[in-house]
Amino acid sequence: MPEFNTQLILRIDWSEMDLFGHVNNVSFFKYVQAARVNYWELTGLNELYKTSNIGPTLAAVNCQFKKSLHYPGSVTIQTKVDWIKNSSLQISHQILNDKNEVAAEGQDVIVMFDYNKNEKVAIPDAIRSVIEKREGKGF
Repeated sequence: MPEFNTQLILRIDWSEMDLFGHVNNVSFFKYVQAARVNYWELTGLNELYKTSNIGPTLAAVNCQFKKSLHYPGSVTIQTKVDWIKNSSLQISHQILNDKNEVAAEGQDVIVMFDYNKNEKVAIPDAIRSVIEKREGKGF
């Protein structure tokens, strides 16, 4: 299995707890969102959007819950790109608990979108190159 080259550490907040004493499932999606946006920032996707109004949009998100999370604590979200096609890519995430155990696994499908023309577009070669360098492989 390819390595996860990107990590984000977040503190679990008490407000994320539910009636059953563990982190609510909605918070898992917030952790994945934070990791996704972090990846976009690291690869230039956010900057591309700011300068051209062309950027990523979320087409699908999925999460499989493996273990409960509890306050107090933190989570480490590991992120990697699984594949890149012409206008889309898939990012996978692992959410690890304080014991470095997998608490959840998630996947995002991202589509490059031209917000000026309201249509999907090819992933720019410069962005693809940055992702390939970060991931240590070609797509």
